[in-house]
Amino acid sequence: MDNPTILASGILGVTASSLVNVANNGAGAVTTKSISLEERKGHSNPVIVTFEGGMINAVGLSSPGIENGIEEVKEFKRRSKTPIIASIFASKVSEFGEAAKRISEANPDLIEVNISCPNVEAEFGKPFAADAKIAASVAEAVKNNTKIPVFVKLSPNVSNIKEIAKAVEEAGADGITAVNTAGPGMVIDIKTAKPILHNKMGGISGNALRPIAIRCVYEIYETVKIPIIGTGGIMNGRDAVEMLMAGATAVGIGSAVYYRGIDVFKKVCSEIEEFMKKESYKNLKDIIGKAHEN
Repeated sequence: MDNPTILASGILGVTASSLVNVANNGAGAVTTKSISLEERKGHSNPVIVTFEGGMINAVGLSSPGIENGIEEVKEFKRRSKTPIIASIFASKVSEFGEAAKRISEANPDLIEVNISCPNVEAEFGKPFAADAKIAASVAEAVKNNTKIPVFVKLSPNVSNIKEIAKAVEEAGADGITAVNTAGPGMVIDIKTAKPILHNKMGGISGNALRPIAIRCVYEIYETVKIPIIGTGGIMNGRDAVEMLMAGATAVGIGSAVYYRGIDVFKKVCSEIEEFMKKESYKNLKDIIGKAHEN
């Protein structure tokens, strides 16, 4: 990667054209929206609502299906040298393995395993990210079906994220993405007296999520030795530096695209550089994990 910013999953879809546009606007890497084996429609609109603390979304994990996903990743790689991360999800452990095997045909630079979305009715009756043994079984299934590096995306909605992180590391994960949305939350239209989202409830992202994400990354960094992509509420260079100091190797940017535009990646990188010059940091490695020294 040329810089530590990454387009987070689920923000700007799967199409090569959209992801190339993000790469051209300064992202160090891009992540596809999560892709499943079969095509999936997701929830009806409205699926996103903003509030003073950020966003709430319930898109419902719409997916073009693995065949279309493979073609879009291949097309992106033909048009851009920026690393691409393919995000996958499934409702069964075996399907995670099959999805990893299939998406590997497109040769993405990394596979992100989304075990943390509440919209999936998992075979065990709860999200895969909520149980250390189940999370580990998914990581192992994916690793057994690909030679591409694998990052597992964790949920903040657990009692002990360190336990989950350690379990996926021991199962062979090459890294961790932390975190997915928090909640669920709800916003009600007081004129109609109805929840605004079609699904009523959704995951919370943006500024409201950042302190939770920072804490999660901080705890994970103290627990595992594999790299972390810190995601959740990164709006500017200051936020990115905070996440890096908590222990992230790179930062995922999502909601900020809405608030600051498609060139937010360039803006955040410039702001990180300004901070480094002002505080006399010569290398990003001097920032990563810095908060653990004090």
